[in-house]
Amino acid sequence: MILEHARGTVDLDHCLVMGIVNRTPDSFFDGGRLGLDASVEFALGLVAEGAEILDLGAVKAGPGAEVGEGGELDRLIPLVAAVAAASDVPISVETARGSVVSAAVESGAAIVNDVSGLADPGLAAAVAESGAALVVMHNGGQIRGRPRHPVYEDIVVDVLECWETLTTEALAAGIPRERIVVDAGLDFGKTTFHSLELMRRLDEQVATGWPVLVAPSRKDVVGETLELPLEERLEGSLALAALAAYMGAAIVRVHDVKASARAVRMAESVSRRRSPGSPVRGLWD
Repeated sequence: MILEHARGTVDLDHCLVMGIVNRTPDSFFDGGRLGLDASVEFALGLVAEGAEILDLGAVKAGPGAEVGEGGELDRLIPLVAAVAAASDVPISVETARGSVVSAAVESGAAIVNDVSGLADPGLAAAVAESGAALVVMHNGGQIRGRPRHPVYEDIVVDVLECWETLTTEALAAGIPRERIVVDAGLDFGKTTFHSLELMRRLDEQVATGWPVLVAPSRKDVVGETLELPLEERLEGSLALAALAAYMGAAIVRVHDVKASARAVRMAESVSRRRSPGSPVRGLWD
């Protein structure tokens, strides 16, 4: 499977590791980094650790202070331009604003990661015009706030129906199928039980034929399952990333790139999506 984007294509025959770079003061895990130079250095460090896509964000997706369009552009566009000038790794931008899309793609972005469920009526059209790929996500109707007793008859069915709606809207706006990725949105508008069920039944999501992005990194599904604070959620995050890769996810979005890349590679060697790097044991002449 090939994913087309504004800067070319990427091969999805193996699971790609997407590294997270938050240029925000209130990122839920790392606190973000507002300085441009520090953000660029961090992004390039993730590439050195094995990131195959970078996801750059300037507005916290969860609860937090509101950031206006001007503030988002001021934080995001210089970062996109600087990283694009220093690396050929495809850049994704996490934004819910169609007005940000064109500026981001002109500055070097290749993919738009929209966690809002196409809440901005102009976003899909802006993506289509820009030539970028689009990630659409099930969020349960809750983005900025914490979920309050969400109820689903079947969370997987609800996600699949949401994807059908969002992908149909994206296609109607002129975005080719080869430029669309779907995300079930772990934690977003969901309890830990919902997120665990989505991981347990990831094969049903992969069977839709859409490239599936899984973003488990440091989330409450890990913290509540293992009863651990944010800073101690690495191992649980790696377990979910490895499981996602084994079950056929196209992309895993993570904070801890080096460890995640190794976990993904190991899992895919077991599932035969990828060959072992140096299989010489017992094969000497």
